[in-house]
Amino acid sequence: MRGCLCVVRIVYNSFITSQSSSMSQLSRQSPTEHECKCNSNASNPINNVSSLVWYRIVCGEGLTRRNDSYAKSESVPAAPRSVLLRSFGALLQNIGHGDSRSASSAAMEPVLLFNLMGLAHWWPLILLALASALQITQDILSPHTNENLAAVKPAPNVEFPDLYEASVLELQKGLDAGHFTSVHLVKAYFARIEEVNLKGPALRAVLELNPSALKQAAALDLERKVKGKRSDLHGIPILLKDNIATVASEGMNTTAGSFSLLGSVVPDDAGVVKRLRKAGAIILGKANLSEWAHFRGNLASGWSGRGGQCTNAYFPNADPCGSSSGSGVAASIGLAAVTLGSETDGSITCPTSNNNLAGIKPTVGLTSRAGVIPVSEHQDTVGPMTRSLTDAAIVLSVIAGKDTNDNFTLAQPSTVPNFTKALNVNALKGKRIGVPRHLFLNDSISGNDPFVNIVFEQALITMRGLGATIIDNADLPSADEILNSNSNNETVVLDVDLKIQLNAWYRGLLKNPSGVRSLAQLIKFNDKNPKLEEPVNFTSQDTLIESQATTGRNATYFRSLAFDKELGATRGIDAVLKAHKLDALVLPAPGFTTVPAAIAGYPIVTVPLGFYPNNVTIQSAGPLTVYPAPGVPIGLSFIGTAFSEFELIGLAFAYEQKTKTRLARKAFAAAIPKTQLKDIVGKA
Repeated sequence: MRGCLCVVRIVYNSFITSQSSSMSQLSRQSPTEHECKCNSNASNPINNVSSLVWYRIVCGEGLTRRNDSYAKSESVPAAPRSVLLRSFGALLQNIGHGDSRSASSAAMEPVLLFNLMGLAHWWPLILLALASALQITQDILSPHTNENLAAVKPAPNVEFPDLYEASVLELQKGLDAGHFTSVHLVKAYFARIEEVNLKGPALRAVLELNPSALKQAAALDLERKVKGKRSDLHGIPILLKDNIATVASEGMNTTAGSFSLLGSVVPDDAGVVKRLRKAGAIILGKANLSEWAHFRGNLASGWSGRGGQCTNAYFPNADPCGSSSGSGVAASIGLAAVTLGSETDGSITCPTSNNNLAGIKPTVGLTSRAGVIPVSEHQDTVGPMTRSLTDAAIVLSVIAGKDTNDNFTLAQPSTVPNFTKALNVNALKGKRIGVPRHLFLNDSISGNDPFVNIVFEQALITMRGLGATIIDNADLPSADEILNSNSNNETVVLDVDLKIQLNAWYRGLLKNPSGVRSLAQLIKFNDKNPKLEEPVNFTSQDTLIESQATTGRNATYFRSLAFDKELGATRGIDAVLKAHKLDALVLPAPGFTTVPAAIAGYPIVTVPLGFYPNNVTIQSAGPLTVYPAPGVPIGLSFIGTAFSEFELIGLAFAYEQKTKTRLARKAFAAAIPKTQLKDIVGKA
């Protein structure tokens, strides 16, 4: 490559010499202190105009006129090389067309000397353009470039953000300042995962890491340096729940925690992953989850055949809740900058609550489910789980939007708002917030520990202090019917949808080494592989069997679907909002809080509310887990009508910023990774 460039440069210099009569008025004074940095072997100073033009086009350096000579100027930014190549292409088209400016004017811009050249000698310029393109390509692909970008030396007195709590904007600030790179971030998060995932407390939050992450990070570091960042997620490492598809060529699986999908090849990235990549995010890996998004059977939250039992970082072996269990645990202690989860009924809200996070369960259809292993198209939704609502708003602004591969997204408003604009500390002032006490705050029905209602009442006082009007006993007219133990409308819909959509998922795979191609075959696979999928105390697949027994979308199904919408929306959330002229509803996250919004397809925004006291009675939550337990977090959920995320984010943000509950307590000591950026930056 270097030899090719040298040959072209020699040809070009000879060509320039032959045109000396046309350039007699151009200054040849040499800015001898500057060298062309594109070629590491180029030690000659820029001592003539031909070298200067080469310097300008190939190196892409900013130039300024100084005392009739040209020199590199720190005050003039270097032009992006893609722009220079486009300009050069346009220049080639203008060769021989002449220039009405004086020679002295042309001397002010040496690149324009090409306009003085005749058409008979245009071919060396083509070689020059080709060489420039080859040089740029080499710069991008060169491993030395990536190494240099990663080998940032820590500046004196630099304070690196604490990765336990670091926000997206804090990380961007450090990346922009050059204090560290995205390569450093990926290495740091990999090391943190290594410390606590299978070692130490063995939280089992992460299923696998992306073998392409460091390469992606290096490319994005270079892009930041050359072009700038694409968005606030540029170079930010993100963990995905393992039901969100990524192309197999990247080196990761998409399995919903099941060995039946290990090694399977999906046709494409999930819709939300495409948006993340476009924004410059780095896919760090896949998070553990309740297998099949907790629709396999009566199993403990956070358990999957592939990942084992994920546990909470706030008390040893505490329930992380699910099904986005690994996403919740990983975000809670900084195993990634942010994470994505999915919810059918409670699967973002509950682990957000149990892991001291801010999480957004979007309206069904605000974010694409294309490429997400399904339960039900009527209730599934993908959303962010983060350490702050600011980060959640940043992520939602990226992943929300229409997708022709998911028809439900075509019903959303024409313009997706920038959800960060909703972050207003005064958002609760003058707002009417309803409390649907009937049934939802009855401990004998919800199963909640009495402490949940104690901290909830304190939250209502806080909201009043922030200017909100609390409308108590703003009960859902349909509450009794929703929570009636004999009502099974939601179950009917989910069972039918699961069979139809899971069969379609298996059929759509380009490859599946297990040979499983249907729900019926999945059930048999689990029974034939008990060591993998049915270890002691984790044998149930009752939900899968129940789903397999369904006979399609018949009259019973459509009646149940319509009844869900009526109970959840028409006579549920929408009815109470209208009757009391409310802006939102609020409830503690534990209990049956998520059910009305789940069957309606409506949004929930959850932020930290408090922590169970040290004297709480510890109870079993599964063969290997407990709940409640001392120090385990509790969340506060704001609920609204369809596509009311912007308003809900504002209300929840005002509460979050006033209380800063997340910062009141950390995970137990052994669950807190020790690796920080200072341990990575400047190291080999």
